[in-house]
Amino acid sequence: MKSILKYVFNQKKFILIAAIGMIGGVAAELILPYLNKVVIDNIIINKQTNLLFITLLSIFFITIFRALMGYVQEFTFDYVGSRISKSLKYDVFKHIQKLSFKYFDKTNTGELMSRISEDIDNIWMAFGFGIGLAIEFSLYFILGSIVLFYLNWKLALISLISAPFIAYLATKLENEIGKAFDKISDQTAVINTTAQENISGVRLVKAFAREKHEILKFLKLNDENYNLNIMKSRIWGKYFPTIEFLGNAALILVVTIGGMFVINENISLGTLVAFNGYMWMIVWPMRLIGWLSNILSQANASAKKIEKIFNEKEENYDGINLENVKGTLEFKNVSFKYENEYVLKNINFKIEAEKTLAIMGPTGSGKSTLISLISRFYEDYEGEILLDGINIKDISLKSLRKNISYIFQDTFLFSESVKENIKYGNENATDEDIINACIEAQAHDFIINLPEKYDTVVGERGLGLSGGQKQRLTIARGLLKHAPIIIFDDATSALDMDTEYELLKSIYSKEKQNTKIIIAHRISAVKNADEIIFLENGEIVERGNHEELLEKRGKYYDIFKEQFKDFEDLVRDEVI
Repeated sequence: MKSILKYVFNQKKFILIAAIGMIGGVAAELILPYLNKVVIDNIIINKQTNLLFITLLSIFFITIFRALMGYVQEFTFDYVGSRISKSLKYDVFKHIQKLSFKYFDKTNTGELMSRISEDIDNIWMAFGFGIGLAIEFSLYFILGSIVLFYLNWKLALISLISAPFIAYLATKLENEIGKAFDKISDQTAVINTTAQENISGVRLVKAFAREKHEILKFLKLNDENYNLNIMKSRIWGKYFPTIEFLGNAALILVVTIGGMFVINENISLGTLVAFNGYMWMIVWPMRLIGWLSNILSQANASAKKIEKIFNEKEENYDGINLENVKGTLEFKNVSFKYENEYVLKNINFKIEAEKTLAIMGPTGSGKSTLISLISRFYEDYEGEILLDGINIKDISLKSLRKNISYIFQDTFLFSESVKENIKYGNENATDEDIINACIEAQAHDFIINLPEKYDTVVGERGLGLSGGQKQRLTIARGLLKHAPIIIFDDATSALDMDTEYELLKSIYSKEKQNTKIIIAHRISAVKNADEIIFLENGEIVERGNHEELLEKRGKYYDIFKEQFKDFEDLVRDEVI
């Protein structure tokens, strides 16, 4: 848990307060058994009644002091644990935000949720409760042992005879249960992922009547989680009773032999009573050492998972801050491979500022991958990508992405109002700006018919809206950003032909002073572009404008013919 210690050091002021409370409480606790000795030996047996009032008063005030110190200790350690948890959650979330697309390609949402919730809560439990208790146990054991040797070294040795065996068993317990918690943590992430996916896709599950399949899948994972917890319980059961037995056996041994010492007048009865009190201070930590190992092992397993996230390399945000971006883009010999397989091969093109580039090609040809490189969603590509003549790897990520408006094919909406979703990329947008963007995206008409119009809260991922409505909202969000470069990743696929026509007419308008890149499968969406490139197997196999590509009678022409097969005369006229 070394990586977590920096969060502990940040709370050193509060830890000092907690330590003072702990030391004060332990000191008060150490005085009480000795006062019991005074009551028995001096007051009861030797009839020194003059000591009764002062002794009882001392016990009263020490008990109150112990309670106050206990409150300071418990509250402050809990406060420290909460602050560590808060800082850790923030830093983990912030770090996750700075990780690359490649990391999210291989990591499940449920796993990340487990790290931010269950794993950090385990660490909070350790620092807010477990570690403070471990230090308190240590103080009791060390100081109690010193007092025991002061009272009677022979009995002290007898009382500590089981300590080495308990330490050995505790070490074994920590090692075995730590491995168990590692597996449980991983399995919890799998269960969370499965549940999250099922709930998110519940409509698909119901549409295909696959409820039973999903229940059985979850049941299997739940059984695996159950078996891992049973394994943990077996480990616990194997060691904890033995640890507790050894602690109690030492106590019984001390009382038995100590009683013989009292009978033989080697020690006083008060000394035996005090010894028994101090013995409890040692036995109590020994009895609970297994339980404490459980908490610390769980936290240690969780800390490893958190450390694994922190070890993931963040995106590089350093670089040039762009000003007055025109929007000229150029790809020079760009290739990109994913998992050792090239998905883009030697891509070369240049699109001048305020021009429109359209990209077509079959599914899996590399269209979305190509445009994802423009925003440096993936950085390990070969070749160069230039924005206004500057290599995008030399530009700061914030500045680069600020100047690009990306409209994804996946229409993601937050569980917020329509207005908040649309102004996500432009927080300073006025209501007039928002309405204008929505009119341009053909979304205004349906928005004003919503219950609260622009203040209507949409459900998770746009629940309650049609696919076309969600797509129009995401287009409005992209348009409102007013970026020099705007990218449409098949962003009109869910729109009807009339809506798409009106939208594209606005997008292609000469008044729109930005560079446009449009991925689409419909000829109607790309035919007015200044240049169209056709990708196949990661390579550009055709390029040109609409008329030039029709004359080539290649891939583009085949798609045109297929989409307009009911208008053969039109096709012939277009070709001619």
